[in-house]
Amino acid sequence: MRLTSILAFVVSSLLASSSARTALAQPLGGGSLDAALATVSADEIRADIFFIASDELEGRDTISGGQRIAARFIRSRLERLGVRPGGPGGGYFFEYPLYTQRLREKESYARFDAGDTKVELALGRDYYFSSGAPRDLELVGGIVFCGAGGKGELAKAQLEGKWALVLDDGGLVGDLERALVDAKALGALMTPAANFRGKDYAEKFSRSLQSFTRGSARWPTKDNEKTGSSAPAFLYVQRGAVQRWLPELAAGDENLPAVGTQLAGSFAHKRVFQGDNGKVMAENVCGFWPGNDANLAREVIIISAHYDHVGYSGGTEIHNGADDNGSGTCGLLALAEALSVHGPLKRSVMLMWVSGEEKGLWGSKAWTENPYLPEGHKAICDINIDMIGRNAPDYLLITPTSKRAEYNGLVKIAEKVAPLEGFPTLGSCDAYWSRSDHANFAQNLKIPVAFLFSDVHEDYHKPTDDPEKIDCDKIRRVVRTVMRMIDGLQEAELKL
Repeated sequence: MRLTSILAFVVSSLLASSSARTALAQPLGGGSLDAALATVSADEIRADIFFIASDELEGRDTISGGQRIAARFIRSRLERLGVRPGGPGGGYFFEYPLYTQRLREKESYARFDAGDTKVELALGRDYYFSSGAPRDLELVGGIVFCGAGGKGELAKAQLEGKWALVLDDGGLVGDLERALVDAKALGALMTPAANFRGKDYAEKFSRSLQSFTRGSARWPTKDNEKTGSSAPAFLYVQRGAVQRWLPELAAGDENLPAVGTQLAGSFAHKRVFQGDNGKVMAENVCGFWPGNDANLAREVIIISAHYDHVGYSGGTEIHNGADDNGSGTCGLLALAEALSVHGPLKRSVMLMWVSGEEKGLWGSKAWTENPYLPEGHKAICDINIDMIGRNAPDYLLITPTSKRAEYNGLVKIAEKVAPLEGFPTLGSCDAYWSRSDHANFAQNLKIPVAFLFSDVHEDYHKPTDDPEKIDCDKIRRVVRTVMRMIDGLQEAELKL
């Protein structure tokens, strides 16, 4: 979609999600709990979800353009509501580094060169590659025919600084990879043998190819920050493409060169990735609502929800993630409006939309390992909301329950106020204790947490998790439950 169209869509969605009754019409500090609860609107939540979970945002994958648009949508809402920036440097974004593998296709190549015979290979048609090979390095060397790549065959080959041409039967390549490392080979050119029994290369590598071309993020490590790698490159070349350089393959596997033969010409391959040596910055969106009590304002209640989803999830269909976690994302926007109507509380509140949850709780990991709050402030608890818009209207789960050692006063407040919003009994999601962002707040900051969740369903992590299926009134009542919990956390003496 053209950028101008996306921007127009953002503007129209912002206008649609605003009603004549805005929080800014309320005098700051002049609200009450009842006024805050009354401002939470299912219709406004629905308007936000239809934007956040739209095809135009392409599933909000970390670190996609669609996710960046979602982050700026959230930021603009916080600014409109008068919620202060909660990130470093006076901004709304808390950035953290990731490593990305997004291929620059025009600068990447693979080719055979044998004098007058030059064969350029097209990625995704003629050849494919696996993920564990060197990047940003040109690999050029001679080619040695290695038959089926068995130990005895490799022993006959002089492979240092060269490519091994291997007839692929579709089996595992672990032993071959180790042998290539020992031989100091550049890598292997795998091409289907006559008895090939594996998946066609186009089918086998379609997901990884899409991941490379769209870009995939990883948590930084010493290994993936390196430009090179000691692992040999594995390229999977369609037999017809190899025949253009080595016509003998057209006759089957009977009249091929002897194993260990140095073939004419050379092979060159380079794959180039975007980013500053592969590094890109991911974003959490943070809004700060300062307290007004001289003694309690430095104590901060964290309310978190992840705003990312899984993008295309390796396929061609967009996974919009309306429930996971468009529901929590838009619920947190509704909570921001409720706070702006209420006015300052005694304690401060940090609203945090984290990214990378679907990848491994990355955004909350980054923040809790290096937390940022105004000087002198400290986090005292975290309420995390994730997937709160599906299943029965009165069905809501929480962890930790009394069956876990982490059971705390925060959960007791939730158990007390949830029935007021149509959730008579909070069920257990203790099985999900480590599966959403609250886990990092508990583990890294050692603070009490509560996770509100309405369970998975048949559309979980599927392209069918769409906004038409969301119970926005249920989200409204969950948000009101969280607002009541925040109100219950204003006592001078808390037992968390």
